[in-house]
Amino acid sequence: MPPTMLAARSLRKASVPPTLLTDPSPGSLPPTRLAVHVNGDGSSCSAYIASGNCVYKMEISMDGEILSRGKDSLLIPDNAQVTSSSVVDRCPHRSEIQSVALAEGGEGENCLILGTVDSYGHLIVSRLDTMADDIDRTSYSVPPRDSGIGEGSWAGICFSPTHRSMVAVARQFCKSVDVYDQDIHLRSLRTLWYPSSFSFLQCSSQVNESSSLLAIAEGSQLSIWDLRMNNNGGCVQRISGSVGNVLYSVCSSPSGPIATGGTDRTVTIYDPRRWSALSRWVGCSKYEITGLSFSSVDQSFIYVQGLDYEITCGLWKENERAFSFRGDSNWLGFSKCADTDVVAGWCESGNIFIADVRQQ
Repeated sequence: MPPTMLAARSLRKASVPPTLLTDPSPGSLPPTRLAVHVNGDGSSCSAYIASGNCVYKMEISMDGEILSRGKDSLLIPDNAQVTSSSVVDRCPHRSEIQSVALAEGGEGENCLILGTVDSYGHLIVSRLDTMADDIDRTSYSVPPRDSGIGEGSWAGICFSPTHRSMVAVARQFCKSVDVYDQDIHLRSLRTLWYPSSFSFLQCSSQVNESSSLLAIAEGSQLSIWDLRMNNNGGCVQRISGSVGNVLYSVCSSPSGPIATGGTDRTVTIYDPRRWSALSRWVGCSKYEITGLSFSSVDQSFIYVQGLDYEITCGLWKENERAFSFRGDSNWLGFSKCADTDVVAGWCESGNIFIADVRQQ
């Protein structure tokens, strides 16, 4: 029986108000400066973008099913209304913010956990109230382990899917990943190559272990680290990719598989039980792959973000494209909501494209 296909219910384009932000800072190659969250009834979403040393929040309307198609079934966006916009004053960074991430608060807590990290590894985590514009919640700041000495570079942030207080921070030029429980430093992982993407494993068969396993894309290798291990610095597996290929993105699925993508424009899916390749989707992007995310609706689908301005959704086993949409300039941010298939990209033109995807 053929798998159920995913289809976009709507595609919207929202413009960042010029009074809020005129010229976004260029940032680094990985598009990690956008995080989106769908509000309770699904009628709007919140988009958090980082430019320079500030974070900006926009509320974007998502009412109605609006979808147009152009040549080759390419999705055409409809203009969306920005109902409110503001500067998030919880993030007093001194250098350019490189990554933004969101996590849900605990049960019964109407809050989001916002994490930001700048080019020197300075981490700030804040709790934001979802029922009010602003309310005093717990926030904490963690300075870099080396006190910010040296050259700034891309830095990434990743929350544990099972322990919301656990957060990892990667620094590219330092070749390091630091893991914290709130503001308490747990350990440092030293990579062989420059890390460019990382993700906590979400394997459901290893629920008790998932929060301790970390997948890191470094150079042409995918490395797996166990935070409970000391042998070999905690590295328990290394998988080498094709010669000359540089990995720019890694993501994991709750059902187990791990996906990587990079300069060879190929999505490779690995089985964490055998650390062998399950599937390779060759040439699924016209340019280098810098963003990946498994679908929350059907994990046989994956979203692929290319270096230029295209996002593709397709079946990774069958190597079959379901649909795609384009921005109007290079991506500065790429994000998918944690539990729903609302996928967004932020372009250097200042426009944010948001696709609401459902089962067909």
